[in-house]
Amino acid sequence: MVIRMLREGALLAATREGQRQIPAAFIHEGATSRYLQGIITLLRDGGFSDDEALEWLLRTDESLGASPAIAMHHNLHREVSRRAQALAF
Repeated sequence: MVIRMLREGALLAATREGQRQIPAAFIHEGATSRYLQGIITLLRDGGFSDDEALEWLLRTDESLGASPAIAMHHNLHREVSRRAQALAF
């Protein structure tokens, strides 16, 4: 299932020492946020590479009180989506 999600673009992985790793911030209560794929798509459509999207999702944003990846798990998915849309312009 994880490999399928990676292949379909629903999930991003970091490569460390030749191994693909899913950031723990993407997982909450055993699942990814149902909004993650949409946010990844917004970032890609905005011109972000997968590495840039991964960096943005994991970078702490003090105004959110967490990284966008964590904020999506705490009912801030609309705000994360708005910010990802704004980056495209």
